Amino acid sequence: MIWTVSDEALTALGEAVVAGSAGLIERPIVAYGELTVHAAADRIVEALTFLRDDPGLQFHQLIDLCGADYPQRPLRFDVVYHLLSMTKNRRIRIKVQTDEDTPVPSVVGVHPGAEWFEREAFDMYGVFFAGHPDLRRLLTDYGFHGHPLRKDFPMTGYVEVRYDDDLKRVVYEPVKSVEFRNWDFLSPWEGAEYARPGQGYPYELPGDEKAGEGR
Repeated sequence: MIWTVSDEALTALGEAVVAGSAGLIERPIVAYGELTVHAAADRIVEALTFLRDDPGLQFHQLIDLCGADYPQRPLRFDVVYHLLSMTKNRRIRIKVQTDEDTPVPSVVGVHPGAEWFEREAFDMYGVFFAGHPDLRRLLTDYGFHGHPLRKDFPMTGYVEVRYDDDLKRVVYEPVKSVEFRNWDFLSPWEGAEYARPGQGYPYELPGDEKAGEGR
């Protein structure tokens, strides 16, 4: 059985969180069966401490920290914290916003498990976390250029890796533009036996005329 919380209960929880936070937390939103609240980036440590230590909330566990990129906004990044209260059997999401240059305070002191989550957000989005004990890339290679989950990061990346047989080692080179293959999307059923051109059996699909080529 899946345990769910009604929107009314989530709304009441959001209002209680905002009322008890002394201005740290605002804008509770209930959507898709989840509660999201917002805080100022420079006060996220205080906000998470409140959510953890308040006896009526007890959000002791940080289950995820991730980023989101909205390049059309001046504060283009959301940093999103997902919290769980094992005691109260509740979940909450809290968001802060920042830009490419303004660091967000690290919450490792509140939730030690945030260390690798913050490193991942730094690696993938370029979000800086002030006070992090070891802020370096986590998933990409040493010397990697750019942040792969930014919306303006090219699908091909900036460098390519290959093994150079002359140098007998792996080398990194700028991505070279190549011609795209001329894909033929006319018929994914090309060559299918269930429908042959002209027979109409059991039915013909657009592009089935290709199935007769070369027969």
